[in-house]
Amino acid sequence: MAKPIMAKATAVWLVDNTTISFKQIADFVEMHELEVQGIADGDVAAGVKGFDPVANNQLTQDEIDAAEKSPSHKLKLKFNAAAQGEEKRRGPRYTPLSKRQDRPAAIYWLVKFHPELADSQISKLVGTTKPTIQAIRERTHWNIANIQPVDPVALGLTKQSELDAAVQKAAAKKAAEGAVMTDDERRKLVSTEQSLGMDAEPKIPTAIEGLETFSLSGRDDEDEDEDKKSAHLDAGNLFNLPEGGDDDEDDDA
Repeated sequence: MAKPIMAKATAVWLVDNTTISFKQIADFVEMHELEVQGIADGDVAAGVKGFDPVANNQLTQDEIDAAEKSPSHKLKLKFNAAAQGEEKRRGPRYTPLSKRQDRPAAIYWLVKFHPELADSQISKLVGTTKPTIQAIRERTHWNIANIQPVDPVALGLTKQSELDAAVQKAAAKKAAEGAVMTDDERRKLVSTEQSLGMDAEPKIPTAIEGLETFSLSGRDDEDEDEDKKSAHLDAGNLFNLPEGGDDDEDDDA
């Protein structure tokens, strides 16, 4: 069921102006029943002004009357064609004041470890502006010397699923462009779960790079001649023993 706008304020109005049960109100505004009871007791939403759902085209009076007569009746949000799609978030994400100081660190992390992400994607992930992203990307930010890259998921600025979705979108775009990716870039363009499940590709040390195509089948004729000569060596030739050496020893005796 679709959630009414200004749900808590709507719950305040329904508690103050109707006899609908807490359970019915909680189901309608998608809150816990105890939270609605807290509103009635004054412990929750203190100072929140009620939002009239009838005047704002979210409920009809007939729907409220039916709910008051029957505790089992579930309130239904009034269909409003003009409000379709309004629940979709547009523009940068709202970031609480307590976490706004962490945004530069999150931006720096995304720019460093996911350079393939567009500025618009980073803006939606952490709730920032493109000039700020550009300043950190170009290292012209006024506080760049003190900014350390920190994972935005660890900071609570975005969800891992949202970051993975943005990375997958960047991967699809790069694949469509036909760009050749290195092993490190390939790991950056996949989700965390997929990256952890990949086998590491063997890398050739720099000192022997280029020898992977070396073969012994292409030796020249001189090497083959040397092999033939070495095959005919015997113990006598190896130690260069003189002929008749045994006879001289017998004569001396």
